[in-house]
Amino acid sequence: MKEGWDVKELGEVTIVGAGNSAPQKKELFVNGKFPFIRTSDVGKIRKGSINSSVDYLNTEGVKKLKLFKKGTILFPKSGASTFLNHRVIMDIDGYVSSHLATIKSKEILEDRFVWYYLRLIDAKDLMQDIAYPSLKLSDIKQIQIPLPPLQEQQHIVAILDKTFEAIEKAKANAEQNLKNSKELFENATQLLFDDEKWEYKKLGEIASFKNGMNFTKSSKGQSVEIVGVRNFKNKFWVPFEELDKVVLDGEMNDTYQLKEGDIITVRSNGNPKLIGRTLLADKVNGKVSHSGFTIRIRLNPNTILPIFLCNYLKTNRTRKELVDSGNGVGIKSLNQGSLSSLKVPYPKSIKEQNLIVDQIEKLSIEVNKLDAVYQQKIVDLEELKKSILNKAFKGEL
Repeated sequence: MKEGWDVKELGEVTIVGAGNSAPQKKELFVNGKFPFIRTSDVGKIRKGSINSSVDYLNTEGVKKLKLFKKGTILFPKSGASTFLNHRVIMDIDGYVSSHLATIKSKEILEDRFVWYYLRLIDAKDLMQDIAYPSLKLSDIKQIQIPLPPLQEQQHIVAILDKTFEAIEKAKANAEQNLKNSKELFENATQLLFDDEKWEYKKLGEIASFKNGMNFTKSSKGQSVEIVGVRNFKNKFWVPFEELDKVVLDGEMNDTYQLKEGDIITVRSNGNPKLIGRTLLADKVNGKVSHSGFTIRIRLNPNTILPIFLCNYLKTNRTRKELVDSGNGVGIKSLNQGSLSSLKVPYPKSIKEQNLIVDQIEKLSIEVNKLDAVYQQKIVDLEELKKSILNKAFKGEL
């Protein structure tokens, strides 16, 4: 700590409180003009300022609610654990959820100085029970904060503002480069499948389909490993080492047994953009099946290579076609009819199919190298922020 700086508890130099209970009636948000900020809004903010991109209450909705002024710092005290380390500062007047602690500096403190400092505080260090993540206002009030003279606080904030703006620009560039590399891979992959010389066939002409198994927690019978929706993510191969074991009613019918070369696709999901994701099964050991939220695609012998088809099913154009073909409201579903009518390229030469697969694999390796560089840069920039903040509050800037 720099000589001449004092140390105080947060509750001594700021006003620490909490927000309002969220209005439950939807009509209180109709034609609203007064912002109402929730924990989820805090979790979405990257640059640290709450602006007008929140829900709005109308005049009736804000009756009896406390208004919080611009400059108030929001410190999540309950809600999703991923949000508890987010700290934002309001750049508008507004109303705040009771799940948020509110911190407003007294005259001896600069609002943004406090906000920058609180970004160093790990919520885990304040929790009473990590299993039920929540913070007490009394614990937040006891946070120790350095207290340099007001003019020096303002000087530190000016340096941090300028430095963090430069870091955010660098981070945005890295994220854009990461996005560009993914688009490059997707576009190049699509071009590899756009060969006018190829014949196209409906998938139903060269493959069979089977919906996955349904089971309940009360089922009693054979134990099997199951490929579920959570196993897909951005993977290409079935992650056999991650599969859950489930208990069935009775014995599993052999027709549900997963085999090498089977392709599993997501049939049903609350997020429609996630249906149609695929996994390819490598060598299968033991009893393995797939859940009722998925469909198995099994190619007929002497048709096309499963790895060639799986790569094709992962292209953006094909994914969009599968998503658009899904039906249902709320939870959208893909059906066997949609898969059956999907037209797929059919190069009869296995050599040509393998060549396409090899090209995609080489491209994937190069793009993954680029991704690793950009992702590491993003991580390094976040670490740089922490390092600068630590120096700032030791008086080393």
